[in-house]
Amino acid sequence: MSIDIMEDKTLLAITRICRLLAILVVVRTLVAVFGNLFDYFPPNFQTGFLMGREGNFWNGYHLAFYAHVITGPLSLILGLILVSDWFRRRWPAWHRALGRVQVANVLLGVAPSGFFMALGTDSGPVAASGFAVLSIGTALFALQGYRAAIARQFGMHKQWMTRCFVLLLSAVVIRLIGGISEWVENTSELVYPLSAWLCWVVPLMLYELLRQPIQALFAPARQSH
Repeated sequence: MSIDIMEDKTLLAITRICRLLAILVVVRTLVAVFGNLFDYFPPNFQTGFLMGREGNFWNGYHLAFYAHVITGPLSLILGLILVSDWFRRRWPAWHRALGRVQVANVLLGVAPSGFFMALGTDSGPVAASGFAVLSIGTALFALQGYRAAIARQFGMHKQWMTRCFVLLLSAVVIRLIGGISEWVENTSELVYPLSAWLCWVVPLMLYELLRQPIQALFAPARQSH
């Protein structure tokens, strides 16, 4: 076995391990989100995300909040399924059907509800602008991905929808940032506003920086199979 083949297999194994770890983190986040539902129905303003939001909650904010609570987890579940190449090859019809559901869910639920929640945040303009741009970017990426699929530009479709999923994963990343902040006992008021940007800008930058090198590394391995 040549050194190049061994390196390709090692990289493939590392990629699969990283993907598995990412799935476990997303699943762990979903479990936590579903566990918090008892604090949302009815709303508990004494703990968690809703703490201190009673003043403006029923002034329209609640509509965006509950829409986001429902469509957000759904987008992560669908995203985990749709990014799987194995699922796409095994059940292409289901991939297309669930892809349409995902795009509709993002454009009609996740993005607009996230945008209106951003406008109603009490965490300041930095956090508000970060979440607002995140919502707009998520919608634009989903729309571009759908247009590419309609045009049968499947390579571009995969790239745009992966970008969309990366932004959807901001819900996971911001919780990781919050957990790390609590672990190091960082009580700075800047943590949450900065997290509103870091939770999606950093993952998106990493994707763009690593996308082409990884594709180039694995292209020969794919062609040989």
